[in-house]
Amino acid sequence: MTPKKSYTAIGLMSGTSLDGIDVALIKTDGEDFIEFGPSMTVPYLPDFKDRLRRILGPAGRTVPGADRVERRLTLFHADAVQAFMERKKLNAADIDVIGFHGHTVHHDPKNRITIQLGDGDLLADWLRIPVVSDFRSRDVNSGGEGAPLVPVFHKALIKSAQDIALPAAVFNIGGVANVTWVGGDDEDLVAFDTGPGNAPLNDWVRGYISDDLDRDGALAAKGTVNDAVVEKIMDHEYFDRLPPKSLDRQAFCRDCVQGMSLEDGAATITALIARSVARAAKHFPRPTNTWIVTGGGRLNPVLMQMLREETGADVRTADGMGWDGDALEAQAFAYLAVRSKRWLPITFPSTTGVSEPLSGGTMSHPS
Repeated sequence: MTPKKSYTAIGLMSGTSLDGIDVALIKTDGEDFIEFGPSMTVPYLPDFKDRLRRILGPAGRTVPGADRVERRLTLFHADAVQAFMERKKLNAADIDVIGFHGHTVHHDPKNRITIQLGDGDLLADWLRIPVVSDFRSRDVNSGGEGAPLVPVFHKALIKSAQDIALPAAVFNIGGVANVTWVGGDDEDLVAFDTGPGNAPLNDWVRGYISDDLDRDGALAAKGTVNDAVVEKIMDHEYFDRLPPKSLDRQAFCRDCVQGMSLEDGAATITALIARSVARAAKHFPRPTNTWIVTGGGRLNPVLMQMLREETGADVRTADGMGWDGDALEAQAFAYLAVRSKRWLPITFPSTTGVSEPLSGGTMSHPS
């Protein structure tokens, strides 16, 4: 069957930083055409965030009460979509598909395990719209890393930009940081997790004060980096391992700054993020002077300055490119849902290490 020229899709992202749910609408053919629509973010309620945090880790769905958390997570996504559609005066008939990432509670591709909470069948029934979920399992079960998933979307964005000389790199600094390297038409994408992102920084801050993040890098700006700690962590074999490669949210720096002051710990973790991102350049097929940063890390001016110092490169924000840095991952999963609907590949040997390009995701239709 000949596919439609374009589909209207909603993407949903619940990131490892535990901020909340990003909702974004795009129109796309799943290839080169992307038209961006509105977006919004719905923060998690504090009590639910605490419940979700308690089931992170290898136990995942086996933790008592995890099934109730999964149902509540799914219905919270449904509420977010309904609120979004009401605000934008949309109805179910206007939407062709929803890309529902769910929330990653554990990722261990070496043992072919990846766990994302979220019930695609329930969401489809609740919203009366087809839903694509479980994007990672097919890749992991086929021997891939299952992450990063969005490089093919990054490539489409880069190729449509007017003022970027290739090669270029897109860094997403969320709970875990990852990169997509985009070269010329005859060059493969290169993508991998670079190291820790906002997750250890947020966890460190929350252990001291009632906030969930180092807002504007204010704490790190007052602290002193413990360079010996940063260098010790950077000696880990992961940073020299050839990509593709991926990480769990809990990897690195769970206790690396224990005994430091709040400010020194924040400064040290921020420096670790910047240095691990900069180290990624050694794995690029060719050097690039253009680095585009998306995810929550782009909003931390101390981290952005450290990145510029570590790389010596032109480090821009996604917003500076005219992209919506807050909505980018949700937009990506809308795009991936359309590719899944069309059986187009979403993972590749050079992005996850899978043996051949693979489509992915599980389609749920309203019953």
